[in-house]
Amino acid sequence: MTDQKITLHGVFMEVMQLGVLLSGASGVGKSELALELLNRGHRLIADDAPEFVRLAPASLQGECPEMLRDFLEVRGLGVINIRAMFGGNAIAPQAELRLILHLEAMGGERLAAVDRLRPSRDSVIILDQEIPRITIPVAPGRNLAILAETAVRGHLLSLDGYDAAADFSRRQGQFLSRSEA
Repeated sequence: MTDQKITLHGVFMEVMQLGVLLSGASGVGKSELALELLNRGHRLIADDAPEFVRLAPASLQGECPEMLRDFLEVRGLGVINIRAMFGGNAIAPQAELRLILHLEAMGGERLAAVDRLRPSRDSVIILDQEIPRITIPVAPGRNLAILAETAVRGHLLSLDGYDAAADFSRRQGQFLSRSEA
């Protein structure tokens, strides 16, 4: 079925030519991350309320509502016109939603309990389409822009069939086999 539509809370960006929704609780740092990604050459599609339309059985196209186009709201700085500040190349008109980066405030024991070999990955169903989601722990001192770019790069590699944790485990097993011989 086509022409199904939904509005989601978050910042929709084009990161490495991939449509990425930054999601998370209010105040977790989505807009600050978006601003840092813009500084690194990525592009804003929509802040706060991106609209997604199911155009085909396996495609969700996202864009910005006309009223919000070009604007990003950042706590403490107010509303920023990204086109005026960064130029027209900092804005993308639309993209296919391919990944959600979910920001979640964590500290102490919760942060220590995060799996260190594999990303915190699951998926979300949006308009009958399964969208992969990676949760990025937010804690003081973490560089969210580097983490977001790395998560996108890792996701792109996984689409090509590469799994760094499996590769690491295989290499570790080979090393142990040689050591025992």
